[in-house]
Amino acid sequence: MSDTWIIETTDLRKSYGAFEAVRGLHLRVPGGSIYGFLGPNGAGKTTTLKILLGMARPTSGRAQVFGLAADMPESSVEIRTRTGFVSEDRDLYDFMTVGETIRFTAAFYPRWRADLEQRYLRSFDLPLDRKVKALSRGMRTKLALLLALCRSAELLVLDEPTSGLDPAVTEEVLQALVAHVAREEMTIFFSSHQIAEVDQIADRVAIVRRGQAVVAGTLDDLREQFRRIQLVFDGEAPAPAFRSPGVARVRRQGRVLSVFASTGTEQILEEARALRPVSVDVLPVTLKEIFLETVTAED
Repeated sequence: MSDTWIIETTDLRKSYGAFEAVRGLHLRVPGGSIYGFLGPNGAGKTTTLKILLGMARPTSGRAQVFGLAADMPESSVEIRTRTGFVSEDRDLYDFMTVGETIRFTAAFYPRWRADLEQRYLRSFDLPLDRKVKALSRGMRTKLALLLALCRSAELLVLDEPTSGLDPAVTEEVLQALVAHVAREEMTIFFSSHQIAEVDQIADRVAIVRRGQAVVAGTLDDLREQFRRIQLVFDGEAPAPAFRSPGVARVRRQGRVLSVFASTGTEQILEEARALRPVSVDVLPVTLKEIFLETVTAED
C-alpha cells in the first residue's frame, strides 16, 4: 500500500446557515486502501464527498485529493477526471438503454477500459437493450458501478453503494469492489451506515459523528485499541468516577459494571480492582460495538 495520501482534509468545515454539517473534519486516506467512511444518517458524509469532488465549497479548512485543492475550479476538474463517483441516487438517463448509456459515457474517457466493460457486462448480467428506467435498483447500481470502474479512475468514491439492495446483490457488489482493487491500482473511499459491510471489505475506517471523525485507523488497530472491561459485584454495581485516561463509556446494570475503554487498559484495571469486584474480564470488541459506543457518546 502506498504511503501517499489520496485524500486529506484538515479542520474541514461546511455550514448551511446556522447548521454546521461538517465541523473540523480530519481525514487521511492512503493510496490503495478500501476506506470506509462510517456514520449515521446526517453525520455529514455526503456533504464531505461533495466537497472532495468540488461539488460544494467548504466554509473553512482544507480538502485535498491527489494533492490538489478540491475548492479550486481547475483542480476540481482534474480531481473529477481522475475519480469515479457513484451517488446514492444512481443518477442515470432513464430514456437510454444500458448499451447507449455505456457508449455515451465511454466517449468522454479516452482511457476507457473496453476489457473491463465486457467483464462487468458478463459478471453483472446487464441487458444491453433494456431501458435504464426499466432496471431494478440492483441493476441500476451495477450499471453505475460499471461506468465508474471502466474509466481508468485512480479513485472510486461511493455514496451508500448498497443502499436499498437485497442481500444477494449487496454481496455481489461488495465482492466486485474487493476484486477490482486486487487487480487494479485504485483507492476506494465509500460512505455507509451499514456496519457489517464496512467491516467486510474495508481495511481502514473513519467513524464520523455530527461532522467530526471521532475514530479513525485500520480495522486491525481499532480492534486492538478498544476493549470492554466487565466487572461483576456481589451486590449492586457502584458508580465510580474513573480518573484514568481512555474511559469512553461506563454502564451499570444490576451487579455488572461495564467500562468501554479506548486506551490505558492497565490503569483502568487498577482502579477497577480497587472496587473489589467478584470478577474482572477484559473483552475484545467488534466494529459494531465501537461504532455504537462512539456515535452515541454524550457531547
